[in-house]
Amino acid sequence: MPPESARKPLNQSRWLSIVGIGEDGIAGLGENARAAIASASVVFGGRRHLELAASVISGEARPWPTPFDAAMRDVVALRGQKVCVLASGDPFFFGVGVTLSRHVAPEEYTAYPAPSAFSLAASRLGWPLQDIETVSLHGRPLELIRPSLHPGRRIIALTSDENGPAALAELLSRTGFGPSRITVLESLGGAAERIRSQQADEFALPDIDVLNVVAIEVKAEAGAFILPRAVGLDDTLFEHDGQITKREIRALTLSALAPHRGELLWDIGAGSGSIGIEWMLADPSLKAIAIEANANRAARIGRNALAFGVPGLRIVEGEAPVALANLPQPDAIFIGGGGSEPGVFDTALDVLKPGGRMVANAVTLEMEALLLAAHAKLGGELIRMEVSRAAPIGSMSGWKPAMPVTQWSWTKPGVKP
Repeated sequence: MPPESARKPLNQSRWLSIVGIGEDGIAGLGENARAAIASASVVFGGRRHLELAASVISGEARPWPTPFDAAMRDVVALRGQKVCVLASGDPFFFGVGVTLSRHVAPEEYTAYPAPSAFSLAASRLGWPLQDIETVSLHGRPLELIRPSLHPGRRIIALTSDENGPAALAELLSRTGFGPSRITVLESLGGAAERIRSQQADEFALPDIDVLNVVAIEVKAEAGAFILPRAVGLDDTLFEHDGQITKREIRALTLSALAPHRGELLWDIGAGSGSIGIEWMLADPSLKAIAIEANANRAARIGRNALAFGVPGLRIVEGEAPVALANLPQPDAIFIGGGGSEPGVFDTALDVLKPGGRMVANAVTLEMEALLLAAHAKLGGELIRMEVSRAAPIGSMSGWKPAMPVTQWSWTKPGVKP
């Protein structure tokens, strides 16, 4: 939200109009949207948008700068004048309206949304929009689609360019979803609209328009990399060198961390990154920072994050507590490794937000002693977890116990800001 001083308009009128425009141009706009464009002294937009609206623009047509200025300085500098911004479809659905709203208050603008590419695609296919997955891959890693790949699901994905559909088909084929049906919808709403389909592992559609969305009907091969929706994913799904919080312990750890929407987790001594990855899989709004001193493990965390479709996992390579300096303040902290090193535990306690949760696991006597002392001083919950697995004993089977894990969980006093 912009600061209070920046939110106050210079006059009582709404000086900014945000108009969503489709490939049908002015013909697809209502009277009020056309009037907003015509009355503006300056009209911002992509070159294609400005060409689509050229017949009603009476003021200055100003293309977006290259590179794009996410701070919207050129627009904000004209506060108080009649300004119009043109955007594709619905400006507030993965659009420029979202960027503008960080710098301009709602009482300063009027928005005229048009159907989004997702809405148009769903209507062409006869898919109920509320029942399908929608994801924007425009300028973002394709791997973001990974958590949505479940047999029988339908997905509509916004791509960056004409190469996006083929890249998606390759990802699907590589991860065991080659039988999925891909439908490419190009120039929706315009004279050049075209809809074509092909199976992912046979994908070879030529001459794809740069303006396209991809609809996927997901089908899986045997052994496809399907990400379960529950916590405690199978250890074999992760690349690791043995330094991984095992699935049963991980499930209980994530339960204790209790992620809330929009929160940030620090995973100190991240190992394979499994805790941070599953934290982020719980909801798209969640963020995590994995702190790992070992360079090989840090690189491995990055590969795991991509494979699990959470490329936004931030990786900080370095030893705690030094590596913790200047990081955003966390809502939750997990200490899985290195917690007994001088300064790590105390730094984590100090930096955690009021109302935040801290969870620490111990397998060594030194770390366990630290947790026992913390429990005696601060309270919280202390549990001991032991897991045994069936294993061969000669010609028979018996229980083979894993190392016991002591877990301390604690909520910092105070009200969450």
